[in-house]
Amino acid sequence: MDNNKEEFVSNIQRWVVLDTQLKLANEKLKQIRESKNQLTSQICNYVDSKNMRETKLQISDGNLRVYDRKEYSPITFTYIETCLDKIIPNKEHVASIIKYLKENREITTVSDIRRNVTK
Repeated sequence: MDNNKEEFVSNIQRWVVLDTQLKLANEKLKQIRESKNQLTSQICNYVDSKNMRETKLQISDGNLRVYDRKEYSPITFTYIETCLDKIIPNKEHVASIIKYLKENREITTVSDIRRNVTK
C-alpha cells in the first residue's frame, strides 16, 4: 500500500478518536457548568438573604465574593435596525444600511470535517 495512503488512513483514525474524546469532554464540561451555575445561584441567594454582599469568603487558595456582572446582549441586525429606526426617520434609508451591512460582511471560507454518526 502507498505510504501516503497509510498515513491518510492513520490520520483519519486518529481524527475520529480525537473527535470522540472531544465530544465526551464537551458533554462532561456541560454537566460541570450546569452544576456550577446551580451552586452559584444557591450561594448568591444565601449571600443576599444574609446581607453578606460585601463579605469575602475565605477558601483554601484565596477568597470568593459575590458581585454583579453586566451581560450585554449581542449586536444583531435586528438590534441595529431597531436603533437606526430611532434616529433615522426614513425607513428606506434604514433598510438600505442594513442591506449594505449584510452584503459587505467579511466572509472567510475554511475547510473542515463533519462527522455523521450512523445509529
